[in-house]
Amino acid sequence: MSAEIGDGELGERLAARTLELVDIPSESRGEAAIAAHVAGVLRGAGAPVRDLGDTCVLAGDGAPLLLAGHLDTVPAQGNRPGRRDGERVHGLGASDMKGAVAVMVELALAGARLDCLFFGREELPMDESALTPLLAREPLAAELVVMMEPTDNALHAGCLGNVNATWTFTGRAGHSARPWDADNAIHSAARAIAALARHEPEEHDFGGLRFYEVASVTQVAGGIAANVIPDRAECHVNYRYAPGRSPKAAEARLAELCAAGGGELVVTSNSPSGPVPLENPHLRRLRETLPMAPKQAWTPVAEFGLAGLDAINFGPGEPARAHRRDESVRIAALVEAYRVLEAFAA
Repeated sequence: MSAEIGDGELGERLAARTLELVDIPSESRGEAAIAAHVAGVLRGAGAPVRDLGDTCVLAGDGAPLLLAGHLDTVPAQGNRPGRRDGERVHGLGASDMKGAVAVMVELALAGARLDCLFFGREELPMDESALTPLLAREPLAAELVVMMEPTDNALHAGCLGNVNATWTFTGRAGHSARPWDADNAIHSAARAIAALARHEPEEHDFGGLRFYEVASVTQVAGGIAANVIPDRAECHVNYRYAPGRSPKAAEARLAELCAAGGGELVVTSNSPSGPVPLENPHLRRLRETLPMAPKQAWTPVAEFGLAGLDAINFGPGEPARAHRRDESVRIAALVEAYRVLEAFAA
């Protein structure tokens, strides 16, 4: 695809490619078909392609800029197959992130001077991701990785760390007509949850970017029967922490936040925060034309950071539309992302 092609024709190609990808089922752990499809499209056009195993595909020959995109989606919500209208492509994964994958495919087909890495299981916890083991067995030498997460075509630097924990409360069961003879575990949990909810988001400045650390109870389970005081209640706690705080320090801070409520807190997973590569010369060049904000979420830039690779988030998807039943992506945003990366690679 040459640079002379107008935005109208480019938009048609990107919209068609996005819809094509949306219509290929690829919920997490089911990415084999879409990985084979992407590899086949690129290989059929003569692009250099390597199958790296475990639903990972690399297109390119060692360019300094690496685009990275995940192939999986969250479970369908009656939003596949997709559809398009004059302004948007609608359907499962359109924003997160098959629109971005379409941009990557079309750039690779056009021979842009960049590499493209496609991988699976990003929507699962980090310990199930296909990316971390790939980076261990296939070291990459990119000077900057552009992780094409939904950012509305802005630069989002770094990412929050992500702790998940269970918070368990125990009591003594008894008859609900005589609650004074029992110890209600759900009431204990409710008091603890209320205390945690009173903690305001904590602002952290990292390299001039404002990240917010937040702790939330996201699930509660308990109860035996309608007439029984419960002796056990279990909560799921999610804690997001800023770059600059180590995983160990994050666990200690969460324990501190929950200490006043009692109960037993057990960390079940901890995905580290992602570094902010402010001194990277390629990122400095991108910042000359694009606004930059902190990434108030977890993304695979953390995995690239652990592998020693500078990474930034940038993509055409809209964060507010990701994972929604009515998920969609603007065709104009696909064109804009393509043009930005085309110029940057050149």
